[in-house]
Formats: sequence, C-alpha cells, structure tokens
Amino acid sequence: MCSLLRGCAQAAQATFKSIKSVLPLFDRVLVQRFKAETKTASGIFLPSSTTAAPLPEATVIAVGPGAPGKNGNVLPVSVKAGDRVIVPGWGGSPIKVGEEEYFMFRDQEILAKIQE
Repeated sequence: MCSLLRGCAQAAQATFKSIKSVLPLFDRVLVQRFKAETKTASGIFLPSSTTAAPLPEATVIAVGPGAPGKNGNVLPVSVKAGDRVIVPGWGGSPIKVGEEEYFMFRDQEILAKIQE
C-alpha cells in the first residue's frame, strides 16, 4: 500500500487504446525504454535479478511544444519523436498501455541524445 512519505511507484493504467493518443504538454517528453535482453546470444536465459534495473536508453515517442521562457517566448524541446536518448535510470512518470510501459520526462531531465 502507498504511503504519503514513500509514494506509489506503480504505473497508471491507461484508459485509452493507443499511446499515439497521448500528446505531452509544455516541455514533457514521452519515451519508451529499451527492454533488457532476457536471453544471451547463445540461448542462455538470464535471471530476473540481472535484468531488473531499467536500461538508460529510450526512444522518444512524442514531445510537447515547449515551455514558456521568462520573457514569454516558447522554448522548444531539444529532442523530437524517433530520437534515441539517455534518460535517468529511475524517475519519470510511468504510463502503462496494455502490456507496454512508457515514461514521461521533462526535457531538462533527458541526459543525452544519441547521434547515429
């Protein structure tokens, strides 16, 4: 059960059918983390304890228009849909659609953009 001091770490179960219907506001960025491999190339299954920590790499699904700056101008978000990014290991607001889990981060929380 959740407490006021610890909070809840569970993902909010979505009432919509597709993540494409989620449009982030302001400087929010919707990402989907890469899933850890549960099997090695040689076919050995890895225990869940080795794949429990979330991977820091994610794909940007959608971005907001940007946040208003001090002078009122909108400051655009630094990433776009389809970008690969590095995000903090923990954090973000989880959103669950079916079996898939997504996370909402602020633009300033994204650590790096991966250039290919």
